[in-house]
Amino acid sequence: MGGTASYGTSGARCGLPAVLLCLAALLFANVLLYIYLDALYQDTNPLLAHMQCPPRHFKVGTMTTCTPWLQCPEIRAEVHRVKLIGQGAVKRVYLSEWRGQKVALSVLSSEQYKEDFLHGVSMLRSLQSTHVVSLIGACEEEGVFVTEYHPLGSALTLDATLAQDRYRWRNSWHTRLQLAIDYVAFMAYLHSSPAGIRVMCDSNDLHKTLSQFLLASDMHLLANDLDALPEVERGHRGVKCGHHELTGDFVAPEQLWPHGEDVPFSDELMPDYDEKTDIWKIPDVTRFLLGNVLGSDVIHFHLFQIYTECKRKDPHLRPSALEVLNVYRSVYDSMIESQSQRVREML
Repeated sequence: MGGTASYGTSGARCGLPAVLLCLAALLFANVLLYIYLDALYQDTNPLLAHMQCPPRHFKVGTMTTCTPWLQCPEIRAEVHRVKLIGQGAVKRVYLSEWRGQKVALSVLSSEQYKEDFLHGVSMLRSLQSTHVVSLIGACEEEGVFVTEYHPLGSALTLDATLAQDRYRWRNSWHTRLQLAIDYVAFMAYLHSSPAGIRVMCDSNDLHKTLSQFLLASDMHLLANDLDALPEVERGHRGVKCGHHELTGDFVAPEQLWPHGEDVPFSDELMPDYDEKTDIWKIPDVTRFLLGNVLGSDVIHFHLFQIYTECKRKDPHLRPSALEVLNVYRSVYDSMIESQSQRVREML
């Protein structure tokens, strides 16, 4: 009896440290896994992915070699529509097939919006990078272009996607903060792009803004709808996002009618503005992307100051997108380091 009792007590003394060690090792392994996966998918160079192919070439899906952008005869003969997957004022989007690859075929909806459509094609050509969906080909005279297909759809599907069994393990602050970084990185790229300083005008509310981005299967954001990216000509003129009055808290203050309710809205009297309108919207988009996962409250705390700076009424006092991006990346790094430090302390 005594021997048995003594054996059990000794086992408890020896077993407890072993259990703690196993738990610490498991936590540490999880941290390493997150760090590895995020490092695997993180984009630091906006041209990195497309450097795999020469300019005006593409490689998508299971392709192993680069192919020149498709032209009108190839699109007409080889791209076959499967089903309608999206429709807006400017274009209809069809899931299509090209040589065994799933692609997205965009078709002009109405001649009324041909100028917007052609602008979108031009921006797709000019802004090819890891921030933007891959262009596969275009035929402007027939009002069609082809891009890489992403089955998860727009960023509006984020919460529903991360609730699925296959993606639930990625519903973490790591994934969500990386998505916010992707969003700000695109803004930084847009504001100093090869096509000049561009403003994201299809962003008058949160829903519309999120619909402009695709959610890739590796949990990154890709700008997709580039139909409304007017150029700021520094020292000459700014931009106006459409010819109608904008309202609401989501748009920047300088986008609101400044002459009061007694003066009817007039496009001629409406002042123009610049890319700092995009900065105003960053905190609202970030809050959606971060959601309510464990750690998101800590991230918001660390981002509070840059949120405040983004929401300054005077657009000239707001930071640049690159400055915001640097803060976001710094917060990401500090969160990773803090998590690693907690694991080291447990060990």
